[in-house]
Amino acid sequence: MATGISANRLELLQIADAVAREKGIDKEIVIASIEEAIQKAARSRYGAEHDIRVAIDPKTGETSIKRYVTVVPDDVGEFEEGDVGKMRLADAKAFYGKDTQVGQVFDEELPPFEFGRVQTQMARQVVFGKVREAERERQFEEYKDRVGEIVNGVVKRVEYGNVIVDLGRGEGVMRRDQSIPRENFNLGDRIRCYIYDVRSETKGPQIMLSRAHGGFMAKLFAQEVPEVYDGVIEIRAVARDPGSRAKMGVVSNDSSIDPVGACVGMRGSRVQAVVAELQGEKIDIIQWSPDEATFIVNALAPAEVSKVVMDEDDERVEVVVPDEQLSLAIGRRGQNVRLASQLTGWQIDILTESQESERRQKQFAETTQLFQDALDVDEVIAQLLATEGFVSVEDVAFVEPHEIAEIEGFDEDTAEELQARAREFLDKAAAELDAKRTELGVEDGVLEIEGITLPMAVALGEADIKTVEDLAGLVPDDLRGWYEAKDGERVRQAGALESFNLTPEDAETLIMRARVVMGWVEAPPEPEYEEEYYEEGGEGVEYAEAAEGAEGAEGEQPEVSEEVALAEAEGEARDA
Repeated sequence: MATGISANRLELLQIADAVAREKGIDKEIVIASIEEAIQKAARSRYGAEHDIRVAIDPKTGETSIKRYVTVVPDDVGEFEEGDVGKMRLADAKAFYGKDTQVGQVFDEELPPFEFGRVQTQMARQVVFGKVREAERERQFEEYKDRVGEIVNGVVKRVEYGNVIVDLGRGEGVMRRDQSIPRENFNLGDRIRCYIYDVRSETKGPQIMLSRAHGGFMAKLFAQEVPEVYDGVIEIRAVARDPGSRAKMGVVSNDSSIDPVGACVGMRGSRVQAVVAELQGEKIDIIQWSPDEATFIVNALAPAEVSKVVMDEDDERVEVVVPDEQLSLAIGRRGQNVRLASQLTGWQIDILTESQESERRQKQFAETTQLFQDALDVDEVIAQLLATEGFVSVEDVAFVEPHEIAEIEGFDEDTAEELQARAREFLDKAAAELDAKRTELGVEDGVLEIEGITLPMAVALGEADIKTVEDLAGLVPDDLRGWYEAKDGERVRQAGALESFNLTPEDAETLIMRARVVMGWVEAPPEPEYEEEYYEEGGEGVEYAEAAEGAEGAEGEQPEVSEEVALAEAEGEARDA
């Protein structure tokens, strides 16, 4: 159907208003898209070289089409594609008059015209495209700040396990891995979801929904538990095995309110409402604690824990449980310990008391034998050292002599003799390692890099890493080891320093130091500390006296001013 721009002006405004209301966008955007559509049709009719502009009065619907001509100098070269509405000065003087000057702009009203089939199709595409683009922008702006909220919607369609949800003023997608297992939805079903991400993509905003996200469960509790909604009770951590089991760490900001009891509710009414929404998912509500060891023990409930040994560098914790509690602590298919690990952020290793005792006895025997061989002492002395907590020859060599002399049956002469033997053993071992390093061809520069020890240098040489340049050209995985997929299985590839248990940060630091030595990168700037000097009787002396007074006070630490702490840190760094 041919459409004329001289059509009923009121009808044009009514159409623009209706489209704006239906799509939830500004009326001005719709009018601007119509103006652009008419402009493209006019350029198609009158020629693409013309600068044609269209304006629609938003109050009256009056449409004007004008052609603009800009005067340019005569010495301008050939007009390129896209240079529209330009005329050289000589031509402009002949057309508009002798008084015409460079830079003048002339406009000319063009008569209305009827749209042909091609112009109509072009105009429809322009309007639809602009309206769709504005609608997408409106959706993104509306939902980008709603990440972390629960929304209600209606299932629009299901595609390969992904659920498309109509949210009213937008459309979200819940991927298969974000839905609760064995939960099926049909067209028209009402659904509650959690917005965990909103992305702006070329095909429009992607509103990512989830029912398996930990935040979904936390928000459900906020709806059911007024104390959570008001912020009196905080949900600090959530770990879920969707549709099966979950753990949630809660803490109360009011000492008079029990966070676990408040979340459970009278006879479990509050938690049951959440369980019903999550298709029967069992929820363990756990008291959160700032003490990580306590929180880990709580997270492993209902299992009882006998002992916790933490390795803060690797964020790994070893938990000892009674023999009869092992299966309960691990849980079905490892579920309990896996969720506890996710909740706390620590890698948890479970041992029974008998396993821990057996390992301790084995370590004791190995340490005893080490001291017998290295220090040339009898079994009784070696066992005494191992019993007192000495685990290596270095411990014996470099502790304060009185720590050895205080062992029952030892004296100062014994301590000095043991330390002398320990240092002699270490010196001999170091000489052997250095000889091996030299034999392997590892240059001295590698050993001069801060953090590289003699055993490390030997290990690098055995891996054919013999120069600083060799080390600088590595990546952390070359030192720590990595996994490769072979025949459908993950196979571990050993790193050059794998036996030294380096963290990714440690490995990267060694490589970066080698690169600094090679001149490939600049050394990072040294941290600047503000130096403070303390005279006798000043704050420094007061702090020392306070420390001495606090020594032995259980659980109490002397307050350290920021200046003193910085000065001490600087001194320790220089000593190291």
